[in-house]
Amino acid sequence: MSKLVIVESPAKAHTIQKYLGPDYEVMASMGHVRDLPASRLSVDVKNDFAPNYENIKGKGELIKKLCSEAKKSDYVYLATDPDREGEAISWHLAQLLKLDEKEPNRVTFNEITKSGIQYGMAHPRCIDQQLVDAQQARRVLDRIVGYEISPFLWKKIRKGLSAGRVQSVAVRLVVDREEEIRAFQPEEYWSLEALLAKQGAKAKPFTAKYYGTGGKKCEITTEEQANALKEAAEKEPFIIKSIKMGTRQKNPAPPFITSTLQQDASRRFGFQAKRTMKVAQELYEGINLPDLGAVGLITYMRTDSLRISDEALSAAHDYIKSTYGDSYALPKPRTFRSKSNAQDGHEAIRPTMIDLAPAKIKESLTSDQYKLYKLVWERFIASQMAACVQDTVSTDITAGEHLFKASGFSVRFDGYTRLYTEAVDNEEEQGTNLPRLEEGETLTLKELKPNQHFTQPPPRYTEATLIRELEENGIGRPSTYAPTLSTILQRGYVEREGKAIKPTIVGETVTKLMKEQFGKIVDVKFTAEMEQELDEVEEGKTEWVGMMHHFYDDFTDMLQSAEKNMEGTKMKIPDEETDIVCELCGRKMVVRHGKYGKFLACPGFPECKNTKTLQQETPGSCPRCGKKVLAKKSKTGRTYYGCEDNPKCGFMTWDIPLAEKCPQCGSSLFKTTGRVKMIHCLKEGCGYEKSAK
Repeated sequence: MSKLVIVESPAKAHTIQKYLGPDYEVMASMGHVRDLPASRLSVDVKNDFAPNYENIKGKGELIKKLCSEAKKSDYVYLATDPDREGEAISWHLAQLLKLDEKEPNRVTFNEITKSGIQYGMAHPRCIDQQLVDAQQARRVLDRIVGYEISPFLWKKIRKGLSAGRVQSVAVRLVVDREEEIRAFQPEEYWSLEALLAKQGAKAKPFTAKYYGTGGKKCEITTEEQANALKEAAEKEPFIIKSIKMGTRQKNPAPPFITSTLQQDASRRFGFQAKRTMKVAQELYEGINLPDLGAVGLITYMRTDSLRISDEALSAAHDYIKSTYGDSYALPKPRTFRSKSNAQDGHEAIRPTMIDLAPAKIKESLTSDQYKLYKLVWERFIASQMAACVQDTVSTDITAGEHLFKASGFSVRFDGYTRLYTEAVDNEEEQGTNLPRLEEGETLTLKELKPNQHFTQPPPRYTEATLIRELEENGIGRPSTYAPTLSTILQRGYVEREGKAIKPTIVGETVTKLMKEQFGKIVDVKFTAEMEQELDEVEEGKTEWVGMMHHFYDDFTDMLQSAEKNMEGTKMKIPDEETDIVCELCGRKMVVRHGKYGKFLACPGFPECKNTKTLQQETPGSCPRCGKKVLAKKSKTGRTYYGCEDNPKCGFMTWDIPLAEKCPQCGSSLFKTTGRVKMIHCLKEGCGYEKSAK
């Protein structure tokens, strides 16, 4: 009896084939087989938003082969990914292969391991039409927003622009943050720090910070105020008024979900969300290991649930107990509460086999796979380890009527921090241990130093903080964060500056129009409510066609109103003036934005039609031919560097060119961009390198 199993990717097919054996044929659909054609709207808005699907171009032979194999097979199992998108692919395959949708032919694998596949194959079910409807509703909604607003942007700003239900809100968040930064007015404030030591002891001095005067907290706003307080406090003895001792527990972070994995990989390794998801997909679908063959190393990576199976919790407990000892193991498993809108169909992201410690399988993994697997493995194990226990001490110190405060902590028991600590966007407090102090004790003042500060504007978003903002506001879902970021970078609405993401002039212009004419579409609250409605379609609480009618009636009014409001007007993308002089007419050239990105143009157009490619020079020179090295952008928005004489020369690198010259050969030095920063020479045969520290 022959059975056909259809999955999405060849890598997954290869792993599953190994476990199912010769009675099964496992084939890959290579993702979607049908979709809405890109050349037109492909949604019949007058007929209950019926989508007009077509077979994807270039997949004809594959579809023929799948149909042929299905006819020869006694049974067909649809084993695409266990999420909305996977359910929709299975539904499309069922339509193409003329399968009975009432048959239990849908199987899902939370993990690609022997037990995970056996469990999935033993529990087939019917295609979940609610999941399919939810995916279809999102696809149709996104298509309508994009295809109806984009032509309006072409008419009113310029061709090649686009809008999207989630992407436009993401750009708006970046633009709003930039406007906050520009509008920010820094305010001066001062602090006063006392460096104190125990009298006659060799204990290390410690710092106490000024808190207030006369029993009240006091803010220092001027240098004069700071100096007056300094002079007054210096005349007084510094006496310990009170000491408070205590303990506190620090609990570990929960296992990863999609968003937190993307954030941590961004903070630690500088991975873009797209890169993180590519590597996570590889780890899920299967890696060839010695003695084990192809095996999936992590559970499904598109999830917002913090649920963990009892088996995995038990395995983690046993591993922690045997590896670290009883004191690190918990008496009962630690559980974490998922967000109210989380889809609980999956577990959190965890290793599939706890005993496969990262060091054991390092040789079988690429550098990126090892980094991400180690991160997932350590975060999960740490989540089931005992808390870190810290001894805390805080003290109030008086200098006359002036009050200073000092605090510190020491680690009594390291707990989970022995294995893992969470990366954060802002540095946390450092562990400082105060010397043994007594109430009434007089301290020696080593130094009393006023420090000037200015309030800081909110920081620009990074990939990690933008994903967190989207998630916290309920915009998008685990599967959409990475594609959204890639889209807004590729479209030139935002750009990278180091790790930060800032809006381009195009992004700001489009957002201005969207806020003025399509306020709801870029409204954070409205978008979150739409996401909630789409979730309700998935839960069977809302019928998707009715939801679409409700949205579309309002949307068409917005479109008509925008056409009326902007009749006969256009919105110009402001030019950026440069110092580059047009050699034809002497005017200063400006940066213009075309369909294929930025370029230099003479502002005297149409009298002067001079244009140039926009080149960003670096201080380095090419190690092959000695010409200038230029900074360029890849399709994903990442900066790379190449010789100005390319493609003839051929030199390209991700490493940053420096003005510093190599002491051995005199060529330009380059700085690596990885986690371990090195400065090295790229001239063939030289080999010079040094630490960047």
